[in-house]
Amino acid sequence: MPQLNPGPWFVILVFSWLIFLIILPTKTLNYIFPNDPTSVSAEKHKTESWDWPWQ
Repeated sequence: MPQLNPGPWFVILVFSWLIFLIILPTKTLNYIFPNDPTSVSAEKHKTESWDWPWQ
């Protein structure tokens, strides 16, 4: 029964896991996303009160 011989299948399993765990994450993390969040400035904007014209 050839499916009980773990020789070639174990090597295929190890190499596929190496590809999934090492190569693919590094390739996907190298992309630069155009919508990077910008840091919010600590300066508070001056708000003025608004008079309601009907009161």
